[in-house]
Amino acid sequence: MFVCNHAKNLIFTPQNLFEMMIPDKHTIFVLDAGGTGFKFSAVRNAKEIIEPFTIPAAGKTLDEVLGKITQGFRMVQQQCGCQPSAISFCFPGPADYANGIIGDLENLPHFKGGVALKAMLEEQFRVPVYINNDGDLFTYGESLAGLLPEVNRLLEQQGSHKRYNNLIGVTLGTGFGGGIMFEGKLLRGDNSAGGEINRMRNLLYPATSAEDSISIRGIKRVFAREANIDLAACPEPFAIYEIAMGRKDGNRLAALKAWDEMAKVLADAIANAVTLVDGLVVIGGGLSGAWPVFMDKLVSYLNSPFTDLKGKKVERLEVKAYNLQNERELINFTENTGEMIKVPGIEREAWIWYDPSKKIGVGVSRLGTSSAVAIGAYAYAMDQLNQQE
Repeated sequence: MFVCNHAKNLIFTPQNLFEMMIPDKHTIFVLDAGGTGFKFSAVRNAKEIIEPFTIPAAGKTLDEVLGKITQGFRMVQQQCGCQPSAISFCFPGPADYANGIIGDLENLPHFKGGVALKAMLEEQFRVPVYINNDGDLFTYGESLAGLLPEVNRLLEQQGSHKRYNNLIGVTLGTGFGGGIMFEGKLLRGDNSAGGEINRMRNLLYPATSAEDSISIRGIKRVFAREANIDLAACPEPFAIYEIAMGRKDGNRLAALKAWDEMAKVLADAIANAVTLVDGLVVIGGGLSGAWPVFMDKLVSYLNSPFTDLKGKKVERLEVKAYNLQNERELINFTENTGEMIKVPGIEREAWIWYDPSKKIGVGVSRLGTSSAVAIGAYAYAMDQLNQQE
């Protein structure tokens, strides 16, 4: 989201992220695009310089929808009184993000067949345009200035030799999204489909996807079923969370069941991702605020064993998961473990550090989802500009 003219020759790390945010005159136009609304803003020196505003995304034709996007950026231009240096934003997939082509969208049906949005906006505004998935940018931001550097800082403070480089990000809201930072790079995939965790199979309802349980509709469906009420009369997830916490009147057993089902399906999806990526996990999105009612169960399910065909228990993960929202578990996770072992078979005496424990941590966004997306978009734009110079 934020572009600076000092990108050349910089090595992008969490430590120098904010050093790169030095004052300049660049203004970046921003769009957070969803299926129901387009939220516009402008950023300069890492701060929004206008009040964000939203335009409804719906339109009768493709031209009308695209016109709203152009109109939104023109309104931003009018309000901030300047030309943009770049446009950087997130847009729903499926998409070819590298080329800025948006594909067939369920909530924006007029995009069927592919729309070259990046090329259109670059022609109209004559500036670089960067488009990404919100789950990717969320994970990128948390890897640079959120959960990942926080954990590594705590490890350093405890004198631990361990450091983490990989991060799996998941967003829980209207849908189930995700992204992966692997060895400091955003995993986009050969088809702009990397990290599409929502397509994993649903553990409890195998004929459907994980998203049917890890979403607002999933929480409401289970609560309505367990409370034996019509779905139309079902309260929203925040109210269901309040009921589960005992702070609001209602069917508490039904509320707890709703969050428990989500935790089970989410744990299975995360476990599959962790098995391949082996990194920390950060959770964002609107439903993440309910972590006090589902996080302990989520981590417990991650650590629950398989049972093989002979009845023997087999660990679900090769690593042990820790709840980073729990202060005691966070301390245990970051404590200095391991020991120095002697190198055998050589004449001189030599020692090397060895820690046989394998750990991953699961925590909630440290930045807030929107801020993490903003930093991720900024970082992505910086990286792209650096490559072009």
